[in-house]
Amino acid sequence: MRKIILVSLAVLFLSSPGFSQDLLTQIKTISKDAKGIVGVSILGIESRDTLNYNAHSRLVMHSVFKFPIALTVLNLVDKGKYKLDEKFKVRKSDYPKAKLYSPLREKYPDGTEITLGELLSYVVSQSDNTACDYLLKKIGGPGVVEAHIKSLGIKGIAIKANETEMASAWEVQYTNWGKPADLVQLLDLFYQGKTLTRPNTDFLLKLMLETTTGPKRLKGLLPPDAVVAHKTGTSPTNSEGLSPATNDIGIITLPNGKHLAIAVMVCNSTADEATREAVIARISKAAWDFYGH
Repeated sequence: MRKIILVSLAVLFLSSPGFSQDLLTQIKTISKDAKGIVGVSILGIESRDTLNYNAHSRLVMHSVFKFPIALTVLNLVDKGKYKLDEKFKVRKSDYPKAKLYSPLREKYPDGTEITLGELLSYVVSQSDNTACDYLLKKIGGPGVVEAHIKSLGIKGIAIKANETEMASAWEVQYTNWGKPADLVQLLDLFYQGKTLTRPNTDFLLKLMLETTTGPKRLKGLLPPDAVVAHKTGTSPTNSEGLSPATNDIGIITLPNGKHLAIAVMVCNSTADEATREAVIARISKAAWDFYGH
């Protein structure tokens, strides 16, 4: 069944003369290949130039939601509730019955004792679903994360379900949505050190730089040595060939030393995975070329 999200496909917003109309035109042209909804938000962190294309639409996040989860956990570290070197007992019984993607579970099928810092590495860098649900339960559930993000002034992100719940029924994944512009706003606050202490900001940046998922997305067409701190999100594809989410959000360091906060989200697409990822890569490269000199 195809789920229709409440979106404003006509939302094309270009602010600040720093971004050319040509870049927006490129993004619109590239997006057609996705055969779905493509939402893009780009912010020059130093220049404050912004470009938004369908960026105020509610688009399915999937594992992109692990970025706000990590922010919430690290905020609790800042408040003294947890420590990064604190050890947690992950028991076999903590693993969900559903067969979720989980390098942690594969490595420790009978459970393990692991530090909070290591758990966050699994969640962010490897997008581990079991570790994600474990930490969500530990801190009080999805509602705690949504409340924290709203407390930062970010209204366009909804987090209602964990990974196990999303896997339980097709429609549930649509309850975790984010507007690209709001995700970029959150990236901006984070990068400027307005959400966490400097040590924990640097720690999460390191985890995002070490992301192993989605190498063909934001990083796909950039130089091999490009510095990209990012978090991906990927949905399953149903029998009708519909993929609700192929996403990548992050912070790109440009050759000129400046930085872009960027979110590219491909929603309800009927294109194949290679095409969806190529759309993200081509948009990222267009932004790199425009701002990198």
